[in-house]
Order: sequence, then structure tokens, then C-alpha cells
Amino acid sequence: MERHIRRAAVIGSGVMGASIAAHLANVGIPCLLLDIVPGQLTEDEKRKGLKLDSKEVRNRLAVNAIKRLKKTKPAPLYDEDLASFITPGNIEDDLGRIKEVDWVVEVIVEKLDIKKQLFKRVEKVWEKGTIVSSNTSGISINAMVDGLSEEFKKHFLGTHFFNPPRYMKLLEIIPGKQTLPEIVDVMNRFCEKKLGKGVVIAKDTPNFIANRIGAYSMHVTLNEMLDKGYTVEEIDACTGPAIGRPKSATFRTLDLVGLDTFVHIANNMYEKVTDEAEKQVFKVPEILRKLVEKGWIGEKAGQGFYKKVKNEKGKKIFSLNVQTMEYEPQMKAVGASLEAAKMAKGTKQKLKSLLSLQDRYSELAWNTLKKVLIYSAEKVGEIAESIVEIDEAMKWGFNWELGPFETWDAIGLETSVKRMEAEGSSVPQWVKDWIEAGNKSFYKKQEGTTFFVSDGAYKQLEPKPEVISLRTLKEQKKVVKANSGASLIDLGDGIACLEFHSPNNAIGADILMMIEQSMEEVRSNYDGLVIANQGRNFCVGANLMMLLMEAQDEEWDEVEHIIRMFQNTMYHLKQFEKPVIAAPHRMTLGGGVEVCLPADQVVASAETYYGLVEVGVGLIPAGGGCKELICRLSNSVTNPEADIQPYVNKIFETIGMAKVSTSALDAKKLGYLLNKDTVVVHQDHLIYEAKQAALRLVQQEYAPKPKEDIRVVGSEGKALLKLGAYQMKLAGYISDHDQLIANKLAHVLAGGDVPAGTRVSEQYMLDLEREAFLSLCGEPKTQQRMQYMLSKGKPLRN
Repeated sequence: MERHIRRAAVIGSGVMGASIAAHLANVGIPCLLLDIVPGQLTEDEKRKGLKLDSKEVRNRLAVNAIKRLKKTKPAPLYDEDLASFITPGNIEDDLGRIKEVDWVVEVIVEKLDIKKQLFKRVEKVWEKGTIVSSNTSGISINAMVDGLSEEFKKHFLGTHFFNPPRYMKLLEIIPGKQTLPEIVDVMNRFCEKKLGKGVVIAKDTPNFIANRIGAYSMHVTLNEMLDKGYTVEEIDACTGPAIGRPKSATFRTLDLVGLDTFVHIANNMYEKVTDEAEKQVFKVPEILRKLVEKGWIGEKAGQGFYKKVKNEKGKKIFSLNVQTMEYEPQMKAVGASLEAAKMAKGTKQKLKSLLSLQDRYSELAWNTLKKVLIYSAEKVGEIAESIVEIDEAMKWGFNWELGPFETWDAIGLETSVKRMEAEGSSVPQWVKDWIEAGNKSFYKKQEGTTFFVSDGAYKQLEPKPEVISLRTLKEQKKVVKANSGASLIDLGDGIACLEFHSPNNAIGADILMMIEQSMEEVRSNYDGLVIANQGRNFCVGANLMMLLMEAQDEEWDEVEHIIRMFQNTMYHLKQFEKPVIAAPHRMTLGGGVEVCLPADQVVASAETYYGLVEVGVGLIPAGGGCKELICRLSNSVTNPEADIQPYVNKIFETIGMAKVSTSALDAKKLGYLLNKDTVVVHQDHLIYEAKQAALRLVQQEYAPKPKEDIRVVGSEGKALLKLGAYQMKLAGYISDHDQLIANKLAHVLAGGDVPAGTRVSEQYMLDLEREAFLSLCGEPKTQQRMQYMLSKGKPLRN
């Protein structure tokens, strides 16, 4: 019988436990959150006359944890209201309620004896069929249930979430010796499809996969610094984006994780590994012990390897001199290899550039990298079945652009192994055998299919139907049309995908032309269109640099032409006779939103930060953004006597304050997305789900949207909107220029100076948008805002 997880219980309401409960709530899974019963009353509880046996006191830890979820940054919940899915309780009174759930996850202190005691208690109330797991980051799964029944062990496994659970993709599943294969399969499917995780199956070894390799990488880097006298800044310059790692590199990452947490992980490794040479690598350096003793444990303490220092000019970041234990102004690392890596495009080229120039920084990168590559190869079969799990764990858990084996392929497998051996490093025999057999890489691609080394032969990487890779489709020559800004790609089954690939996916004339051309192609040869891409962000808006240059040159005809072209293209997209699905993800701003608004349905990644933000650069939406929101309002209110002013006020506030959603669910609250729009938790499944939505519309015999007039609030409504802006100006919340923009926005949203209740055409509203946009482009303060955004990456208040 197919198992389904519909309800869950989390035991342990600390930061991690509460955050796991929050993510379960995010995907609609009701969750019981349990913790211990407090032994003392707080002063507040005493004042209220509560007793230790009061339910409010007994559930205090879980209740407070749920309250904290609403205040924590970054937010663990997609929307604060989702906290209602979490029910607080305590282990003494409510442990028996785990009979009501399908999955119990333990998230208590990382101590084996305490975990064992808890699972003994859980087993007494446990019902056969309920899955039980531990969120441990490194304690043996088998040791936790030693002495418990065989039946319980069959339903027990490790589920190691990475922190924070909402945002981190990796989840390691660790089966025990007796865990039933079907239980592993159920959890694998649930965690991937429902929770949106990248799941890897790890073996029950110390620290599993990602923390094992990640901690080793940190240690060899620390040891290299101490041996060769590198500075904190030099290490971070060589171990960040230059080698395809996050900007936080080594020491900013340690500060974020917490030096005390890292020492705990290292000590766990030191105690558990048996190989003496490996044990020595994990020995905690004296510098880390000193920092932890001083309480300089990183971000949560305000200082670690870095420290923010306030002065008269604001905050400045200082770095630790590990020789003197003093904080000093940062000194930027400068070298030929670093500059070459910075100039190179793509991680593979950056790596090659950094390692090819023999200088101090090239040597640092090579010495640390080669040890990590060799160590990863030594652990294949021990910590994971194949190289794929190791690579994916490091990409998803530590945000590496390339996993260890992908990195090895990028720098050249044969040449790097020769260099390693020439320098006295011992490369695992299986790697040497693989090269001697004539193979030049661990991975290879043939006609879009990926193969990887497994037991001395290439094995096909099984494709997942829910994961559609546009890059792979391009390799398979599925591109139908393309220009510099966008491509039309055949997704199969009569659906085409329009992909943006301009810098930052900013919308310019090339993308607008490709949208028009794509509609022509789909009209003739396809059944539906998906607008999606797999860039870092869906679209950050229109090409602001081009717009500013035209405005500064006072090329008003050209500016008007661009805006009219944008408006016309979006209008054509809305009236297109075949279904259009937009699939935004992450940053979807300004023009990016305006591309989605005409679609028949939006299938959005849960992590979509969606907003009409043009006010931030001194403008208003003019690609149909204002018109579409008012049009939706007009269509949704069927009673001609109903007062729509309050709803117009809300739209005015949303656009005027440049509100951006914190998730796709929040975008629904803000009115950017409709109830019919869907949310996809696993971003890798986004294009697949968008394609399925298009196919459903095709099967329903899709009919284009009818043209409708728009009811507006007119001059009376405009006066109310302008009054609101005036009051904000009087209160000091907005500047004179903000008020000018707000008045222009009010004019557009109200439908101009017509009487209240007048019905106007979409083109009339577009003309209002365009006129307001053009007039604001000519304002010096707007041009200053545009310039500031381009140079500083944040809005200017002037």
C-alpha cells in the first residue's frame, strides 16, 4: 500500500526544530511541535498567577518557538498565517499524540545518550507504520536505536536538514542497517516533491557526506593558512567565487555557522575516525580553541574572524590577525592569478585561470583543492555509493558551483593527477585505474545524456521526468529561434519555452522581439507557450542602463518607442490565442512582473520575490503593470454599485511603496498573483509543472481572453489617492519627489480625470501609463535615482 505523509510531529522546538516545523507548515503539512516541560515559572507567568501544571506553562517552549518564527530573519515561514498549521505541546502530556501522525522527526540536543532515552519513550507509544527519523548532523543512526525492537528499526532513519530548512536545498537521508527500502523511498519522494529538497542518500558514517567533506575542506584550508602565514583576507579571496564557492568563502562561512558549532563538528570527526592521518586533519587548531574560549564565535557574538566596528562614517568590517589576535582594517588580496580568475567567465574558466599562473595565491588554491579532491575520491563507497551523491551534497549543502569530481574534470583529470603524484600526493588507485583505462573525465555527456564513473565503468545518470534542463535541451538542438536576449526552445508535446538569457535577464528590445517571434512560431507550430528560464533570477526588470542613457540624451522619441513596444508586446501576449504560462523564480521585479501579468496562469517557484518596484528608481510601471492590476480589480467586481476605491487604495500602496513579496504565497496576499496561480516548492520542477499547466489548458480547449472595458474611480478617486500621498509628505514619510511620483501614479490608477465609474479601454490606460513614465524620465531627480541604482544597487531617497 502506498504510504503518504499527511501529518507530522517535530520533537524539539529549538531553532532547527521550529524551522523544520515551519517548512512543513509551508507545504500544508499540519505539525505537532513538542518540547520538554519547564521546571520553573517565569516572572511573567508568576504575575499571571499561573502554576507549573498550567497548560500555558507546560507548553511554553513550543508556544514561544512558534511566536519566534514570525520574527526570525530570514523568515522560516512563507507567510506568517501558516504558523496556524503548527500545534504546540510537550513531551510529557502529548507524546502519545504521535499516533495521529505519519512522520515523527527528532530535533533535540546532539547527545547520543539523550537521543537514545527519547527514542525508548517514543517506541512505547509508537504505532507500526509511522516513520521516525533523527535530524542529527553526525551521530550514528544505528547507535541511536540500539536495543530497540527490530520493527521500530525498520521504520527509523536519519533525515539531516541543512539550516535554514526553508532555504537550504540539501537533505541527507541516512538509512539504518534495518531500515526498510520502501521507507527510504517514501521519504525520498516526500522530501523531494513535497518539501522541495535535493535529496542524497548517505551512509551511516561520521558527519555523513556534506559536513564530512566540508569540514575536511575547512580544516586543510585553516592548516594551510597557519603553515604558510596567509591572512584571513587572502584565504577568503582564494576560496570563494574564484573557485566556484560562495562569497562567504572560508572565514565568513565559519563566522556564519558559528565557531563553536564548527568545533563541535570537528571534535565529532576527531573522535569517530580511525585512520590516524585523517584524525590529525580534524584536530581543532589552537586558534579556533582560543576564539571559542574568548566567546568570539562569529556572527552571533558580533565577532569571530571578522568584526564589524562602528565609527563616525558608519560600520566598517575588520579582520582578525591570527598572529596577534588583534582586529585590523582589511587588506585586499591582490595577485595576477586572482585577477585572471576575476576576469574569467564561468567557474571552469575561473579555476583554470587561478591555477595556471604560478604565484602565491595559485599555490594556496592548488594545495587546498588537491587535498579535498583526493579525500573525496578516498571516501567514495564509504560515505556514499557514488561520486554523484558527493557532488550534489556539496553543491546543495555548501553552495559550491561544482562538486569535487566536477571540479576535477574542470581542471583536467589527467594533468592534475600527474601533478599531484609528482608532488608526492597519494591518489586513490581507482582514480589511477580509471585514467589508465583511457578515460579523461569522471563525467561525460552524449546527446544530452549524462554518464558518470561507477565501479570502473560509465553509468547513465537516470533522468527525472520532473526535472527539465533547458541547457540539456539546447545541447539536444531543441532551439527553435534565438537572438542575443532570448531563445525559443521545444519542450516536447506541443509546448515551447521562451527563455531569457540577457545580462541579469533584463528586458530590452531583443527580448521583446523574441516574444513577438515566439508567438508567431507557436501560432503556427505549437499548442502553448511557457515563459521560463533557469538563470539566477527570472528577471530584474527592464534594461535600466539603456533607458537612462536615452533619457540623459533627451532621446524622448526613442524612449517612447521602447515603452510603446513593451506595452504592445505585453498586450499581444495577453490576447494570444494559445495558452501562455509564466514560471517566475527568485527575483522577479518591475518588467519581470509585467511579463507574467498577461499570462493565462502563473506557476511560480515558492521562492519568488515579486514586485512592481519602479518607484524605487523614480518611475512608475509602464509595461501594463498599472493597467493589469486595475483591470483585474474591475473584472473581479461584478456589482456596478460596489465601491472599488478601497481596493484601488491597496494597489496604490503596493506599487507606491514598491512592495516585494517574501515568497510566492506572499505575492498572492499582495495581489500580484491570483488564486488560480500555483506554487511549486522544488524549483527544479518548475518548468515541468508549467508545461503540465499549459497542456491542461490545451486539453480544456483553451479560448483567448475577451477584451473588456475597465471601470475606474476617476477624478474623485484620484483626489483621495493624492490626499493620502500629501498626508505622508506632511508626516515626513516621503520626499517632494516621492510625492510627485505618487501623484503621477494616482492619475494612472484612477483612470485620469474622467468621472467616477467611467469604463475605459485598456489602450486608454496604457496611454496614461506611458505619458506618466515619459514625464518622470525627464525629471533630474528620477535620473539621479536611476544612476544611483545602477552604481550602488540600492534605491536613492532624494
